Amino acid sequence: MALRLPPNETEERVAASSVGRLRSGVRWIRQAHHKAWGWLCISYKGTKGKIIEMKKPLIIIGESIHASIPKTAGMMKQLSELGPAAHSTPSEPLDYIKNLIESQAAEGADYIAVNLDAFGEDDPKTAINMMREYVKLVRKWSNGVPVCIDSSDDDVLKAGLKEWYDAEQKVAQPLVNSVKVYTMDEMLPLKKARLPRGSSGEQDFDFTFIALLMSEDKPAGPGGSHSVDELYFLAQQIFDAAVGKYGFQPDEIYFDSTVFPLAIDMPMTPGVSGYTYRTFETIKKIKSDPKMKAAHCVLGVSNCVRDLPGRKIGVCRAYVAKAMEYGLDAAIANVAHHYGSVEPAGELLELVDAYAKMDGSTERTNKAMELMSKFCRENRERIE
Repeated sequence: MALRLPPNETEERVAASSVGRLRSGVRWIRQAHHKAWGWLCISYKGTKGKIIEMKKPLIIIGESIHASIPKTAGMMKQLSELGPAAHSTPSEPLDYIKNLIESQAAEGADYIAVNLDAFGEDDPKTAINMMREYVKLVRKWSNGVPVCIDSSDDDVLKAGLKEWYDAEQKVAQPLVNSVKVYTMDEMLPLKKARLPRGSSGEQDFDFTFIALLMSEDKPAGPGGSHSVDELYFLAQQIFDAAVGKYGFQPDEIYFDSTVFPLAIDMPMTPGVSGYTYRTFETIKKIKSDPKMKAAHCVLGVSNCVRDLPGRKIGVCRAYVAKAMEYGLDAAIANVAHHYGSVEPAGELLELVDAYAKMDGSTERTNKAMELMSKFCRENRERIE
């Protein structure tokens, strides 16, 4: 299917808005057919005759309901101060949260993430209670889009998971973020935990999960960080336990090899590869394993542009495009930007490519540093 541009519309603007509408349709197909659906293939023809193919659109986890986002955190705080009925009584902060949920669903989010960890720093119970309320709000206003319960606290994850299923109506399988190799025996058995549900009888705490590839053990890789082989081994451990012991299907697992900011991805030791190199190579190694090829790979994309002076959306778009070449098929991101569906700028793709290939050699390290220096210089000049 090809789309012709109306007069006075840019290629990226039309493509992004079109992708938003079509992603909503794709999400509906996913929900309707669950695991048996085929990927939609769409082409966009722009003014320059370029074709952007979306053969396997990214699974998008909407990131906007996160307590680390200043404006959102402010609205969350205001809402929490309105008393016990705050989450059911109309108010400006509640309308703000409602809009975040509804807009992400309308843009085609596959999951709507909720992270409230900032409110649990002084009292973990605060985050637990808030998660219960926000899960209810997603269930109420997401038009069927499942929640992604996002927390570093297992108790918050459990509370959110239990609340999601505390409903008479059938709900879609939620996503839990995250499970680590040292928490998997605590979290993964919940897959088959039985929950009494009144007239609907018993049901499982069925869920998919993001496996964060980190360990409590001291990294043995070069430069004091986990090597690609170490990260791959962590993935194998989690996969084998999830599939072999706890009854998960491979495609219910999302591996997160973590994103490091490009601006500070500068190895100080000769011969040491960059973090971006390790992240991307880990994805490739996981997706090349016949046993794990059906599992997903996900990244929190916005972390890559921390401390950059400008063009952050463009760099994220390039980062996703390059990561998809290695096997990335899911992203925690701003749904409205439609990463993976709109072509990135060539010079930004070149920048990310340099970091993806920074294997520790002097030549490749120097190239990445030169491109980053040029990027920062040009974008600081724009700001000034």
